[in-house]
Amino acid sequence: MDGLRSWAQAGLSPPALGTRVGQGSGELWPDPEWEGGPEIQKREERRGTSGITPSSESRRPAPCALRAAMSKESQRSLGKGSAPPGPVPNGHIRLYSMRFCPFAQRTRLVLQAKGIRHEVVNINLKNKPEWFFTKNPFGLVPVLENGQGQLIYESSITCEYLDEAYPGKTLLPEDPYEKACQKMTFELFSKVPPLVGSFIRSQNKEDRTGLKEDLHKEFSKLDQVLTDKKTTFFGGNSISMIDYLIWPWFERLEVLELTECVSHTPQLKLWMTAMRKDPTVSTISTDPKIYGGFLHLYLQNSPEVCDYGL
Repeated sequence: MDGLRSWAQAGLSPPALGTRVGQGSGELWPDPEWEGGPEIQKREERRGTSGITPSSESRRPAPCALRAAMSKESQRSLGKGSAPPGPVPNGHIRLYSMRFCPFAQRTRLVLQAKGIRHEVVNINLKNKPEWFFTKNPFGLVPVLENGQGQLIYESSITCEYLDEAYPGKTLLPEDPYEKACQKMTFELFSKVPPLVGSFIRSQNKEDRTGLKEDLHKEFSKLDQVLTDKKTTFFGGNSISMIDYLIWPWFERLEVLELTECVSHTPQLKLWMTAMRKDPTVSTISTDPKIYGGFLHLYLQNSPEVCDYGL
């Protein structure tokens, strides 16, 4: 998935949050063939195979309806041999994603938090369409495409782009020091995705025990950040960009049976509780049972894994 790749590479301003190659866009979970990456890694109702679903009205709806109001999402993922989607209309934006990818979830969280209407095209990362490599030469999600045909990839880069390009709620702080603090926290978190990916793939009990110990240490560092700041969230007393960028991995701790790794972190646990109450987080979420089924197929290397549950 995406790593923390250089923001300058995409012609953006310096990274809002530290970036390192291979840690910002997604396959399914982190791939051991790269140092830190590529990070390998809804449908509630099936409406056939005819592309994009219509958006619905948003008036205090349930999360599924709220998500539909904010985005149009293709049902099944597009794979090899599929026709590419048409051009993005002027004034619109499209997200190439995968339903279970934590890196793409970062971008979806920001789109939802800022209230940006968008469409989602899901990509089969186990059987990628040839045309997708023209969207991102690495063949990874997330990728944004706007009405001018401009393409933005790497998850942290897509999130900063959305925050700068779209008005309304601002997720990144304007203060240089506060922005630097978010970058440093992002760097502090950067070991977590590859550790989680290694844990998922590991079949060795001793290796898994060691990986849990490593995660225990990394979560201790994050807990100390919150302790020192004396705030509910990593950016202050309200949710900001850094919280959304690291949340997808914490959402998965329960289904991965890794909650013991945060048992010693009182401030981090309070943060997790507060995050679950956020309307954006509750909207962009998947039932743990669905994740469990996905992981079962993922470990079997099933070509159908990206469409699990549809």
